[in-house]
Amino acid sequence: MSNNTLSITNLYTHISDDLLAMEEKLRSLADTSLMTGPLRALVDHITTSEGKRLRPALTLLSSRFSKCDSHKPILMATAVELLHMATLIHDDTVDNSTLRRGKATVDNLWGKNAAVLIGDYLFATSATFVCDTENIHVIKRFSQTISELSLGELAELFSAFEINQTMTDYENRIYNKTASLFYTATQSGAILSGADTTTITALSNYGLNIGMAFQILDDILDYEGTAEEFGKPVGNDLLQGTVTLPVLLMAKHSPQSVEKLKLFEEVGRTDRIAEFIKSIKDSSVLDESYTVAWNYIDKALADISQLPAQREKQDLADLANYLKQRKFK
Repeated sequence: MSNNTLSITNLYTHISDDLLAMEEKLRSLADTSLMTGPLRALVDHITTSEGKRLRPALTLLSSRFSKCDSHKPILMATAVELLHMATLIHDDTVDNSTLRRGKATVDNLWGKNAAVLIGDYLFATSATFVCDTENIHVIKRFSQTISELSLGELAELFSAFEINQTMTDYENRIYNKTASLFYTATQSGAILSGADTTTITALSNYGLNIGMAFQILDDILDYEGTAEEFGKPVGNDLLQGTVTLPVLLMAKHSPQSVEKLKLFEEVGRTDRIAEFIKSIKDSSVLDESYTVAWNYIDKALADISQLPAQREKQDLADLANYLKQRKFK
């Protein structure tokens, strides 16, 4: 499949029934006896969001390299998506974001207290689904992922506006914040299918590298995207003082970049955001950032190169290439 014909719909064709089963499990959360009135409306708002379901799709695709019943991979895919939803709700609350995927955030509609509590509920519910897989290796990895996600967000919070960070600092942070869940998504699918160690390792590394590329591309979109493409306001990383790859690369270009970096330190003043974005676009750092992202995508493709030739392998390869036209989160 050529890059110009890639679409998210095409990528999910072979797992559409399993994804539908996962969607039904998500929607069923609003149907319990506890979900009445405003609480049901809140859960409906979350579970019917127009997310691309990328992470659960990775779990399901990764479960297809060994013959198995799809029941446990579907449970795991549901857990992965619920965990992702919970992190987005908490992230939006911490960042005071008003939009997510083009819709008002939970914080915006129901307030911070409700956002924190419903995020906690989704965390707990995701753990219930993963426990239902009855696989201790998957359960342990899922628990570790929650810790890593939290550490990634804390690292981002405490490093705000600190431009003297290393590439290693950045990579560790985006692994924890984003790539760890991609890693878990692919690894758990492979484990639950009964795949051999070589296949599990290949798919785990694929997920890790796809996750790293995904976050770098997300960082780039804060400079190049629009609110319509991004599903949330652009420039939000700048407002929060988040040191992303473009900022790190700008810092490497010293001394020419010193004056431009001063703009970054002042972007708490909203009138400086447009000026700093222009300085980034006028430099080479976005092209350099794309190169780093493409390198991770190439690593992901290499990770799965030795897997058996089957349609799910092609789907994973197409998904990696699809990220090169990434317009979603």
